[in-house]
Amino acid sequence: MHLSNGPAKPNANRKTCAAAGPGSALTRGVGLGLALGLGAALAASAAPVDGKGARKLVFKPEGAEVAVVDLPFLSETDRKTLVVVGAQQPYYGAIAVAPTEGLRSKATLAAANYHDVDAARVAALRGCDAARKPEGAPCVIAAEIRPKGWEPRALQLSADATDGLRSEYGRRGGPRAMAISPSTGRWAVIKGQGAASRALEACADQSGAADCRIAVEDH
Repeated sequence: MHLSNGPAKPNANRKTCAAAGPGSALTRGVGLGLALGLGAALAASAAPVDGKGARKLVFKPEGAEVAVVDLPFLSETDRKTLVVVGAQQPYYGAIAVAPTEGLRSKATLAAANYHDVDAARVAALRGCDAARKPEGAPCVIAAEIRPKGWEPRALQLSADATDGLRSEYGRRGGPRAMAISPSTGRWAVIKGQGAASRALEACADQSGAADCRIAVEDH
């Protein structure tokens, strides 16, 4: 099993980034389709929150729960393996498998440390499909990874960005902002005047993506 993108560590200038990368009905009674729809809607409509509000909304950075999809080609051993492996990955994540090759194929890929499962699913499927045998069936999501006790909230951050909210963003210090790239899992924290615009620039530079937005901001 391959891991798509590992979490990057904070650097000294407060410009911090994290890069990414297992579902029957999800835990807590939320169906898979409903949960994905909620996640996408929240991500698209989320307005920035201040640091105090953000700390109340995010989950603990450590600990993940795994929802395994009821796929006919997965054995009981495969399911247990997905739970064990998935629980070791930083949320949010997904594990993609090539159905005609099975879990132990080199195409199996876990994408982790994204800001939502939707983005992790896209990355996992893309990587798996690129590595599978061309004559085989397209890859499918076999498991999804979320923080323990997950429920839809107005702000979702990767495990690494959640840790950065606590350690890098802090509780005091004047103007500061955290920008995130939902599609890549990258993020940046900047403090000082013009924090928001500079955080967006740092996020774009580090992610190479055009979807960076301010998730947390204090003036």
